[in-house]
Amino acid sequence: QVQLVESGGGLVQPGGSLRLSCAVSGNIFSISVMGWYRQASGKERELVASILASGTTDYVDSVKGRFTISRTYARDTVYLQMDRLKAEDAADYYCNAHYYSDSYTALDAWGQGTLVTVSS
Repeated sequence: QVQLVESGGGLVQPGGSLRLSCAVSGNIFSISVMGWYRQASGKERELVASILASGTTDYVDSVKGRFTISRTYARDTVYLQMDRLKAEDAADYYCNAHYYSDSYTALDAWGQGTLVTVSS
């Protein structure tokens, strides 16, 4: 099992920065990919950034050059550094881990979400 707890959301002005954190516990090395998703009011949840076990990262076009996903060497925390925030970045942000159980069943773990508000 994998457990995730997000933190770091809040209110920021347009153009500002925030860093989200996702504390990871459990069978960390069973995780194949971790991602940050967001869901704005009235919209579907979308994948914003991901990082593979290999360290390869990927981003949705709308955040490329502004957001950076990273993790600690121990892989027990994953970060999302968000710079030059825009009003359209406001959403609930969720940490996700795609991992495999001992019986090699693919599973997903989700954090509780953290709210990012971008407003002047």
